[in-house]
Amino acid sequence: MVAALILLAGLALAAALSWLLAERLRRPLDDTARHAAPGQFAELSQGRTHYRWDGAVRGPVLVCIHGLTSASYVWDALVPRLGMMGFRVLRYDLYGRGLSDRPEGTQDAAFFLRQLEDLLEHQGLSDDLTLLGYSMGGTIATDFAAEEPHRLTRVILLAPAGLGFVPRWLERMAMRVPVVGAWLMRVPGGWLMRRALRRGPQTDITPRQMAETRFAGYLPAVRSSLRHMLSRDLTGAHHQIARNDIPLLAIWGEDDPFIPLRAVGRLAQANRRARQVTLPKAGHMLPVTHPDQIHTAIQGFLRNG
Repeated sequence: MVAALILLAGLALAAALSWLLAERLRRPLDDTARHAAPGQFAELSQGRTHYRWDGAVRGPVLVCIHGLTSASYVWDALVPRLGMMGFRVLRYDLYGRGLSDRPEGTQDAAFFLRQLEDLLEHQGLSDDLTLLGYSMGGTIATDFAAEEPHRLTRVILLAPAGLGFVPRWLERMAMRVPVVGAWLMRVPGGWLMRRALRRGPQTDITPRQMAETRFAGYLPAVRSSLRHMLSRDLTGAHHQIARNDIPLLAIWGEDDPFIPLRAVGRLAQANRRARQVTLPKAGHMLPVTHPDQIHTAIQGFLRNG
């Protein structure tokens, strides 16, 4: 009995120490890490945000919002095609990812909407905007459209969350188990995510996604977003978008392991005017793997919308 108690105490101490040391041993996001970064930085109310302008010199503004575990580099393949369509493209790193700051606190809808509102104000952008949201970025775009419909011309969603999400075991633990899930994400989470990336489909951004996991603040940000963004049902927000008659295009991957195809039917029920395109044999990384098909779908949407 005594031996068992000593063992449990030792394990608890080891877990506590690993918790305290995990983030300290990761690379800080400092000026060295940001050296020679493309784009610029904006000092916003919640921290510094990295952003870039691409595409046409003049024209309508399209704002790109990336997903849970990537950063604005996820748009690299698609941005030239958006520029060809005449868009001025603004993309930025969500807090906790890429080269933006890692502020503490709950990463919920209000948190991300404030970052977007701050950046739009910083750039002097008020209305006539197109939002392009990918994965979790789709939930941010959906929330913004439901709350600020008068500022938008249209909304484009790529594999958007908010109408169904199939987490892997690490995500399930992080979302649903308070203490153990937090420890798993903070301590071995980086190694587990890199292993999953190595075993999954390799894309042009896989090395950059793996590198993200080595920076302090990234894993806690991912866990907070899993708990407060990916667990939400946005059916009501889509009803609101439909009532405000905002043109909406949703593009899905037929073989997406994270966003189930039943989301297509759920969106159709919430917004019967939404235009939807399903890409055959496509997974979740649509902006990276299928930029030409997305380009074609957006062109059709612009012609008909």
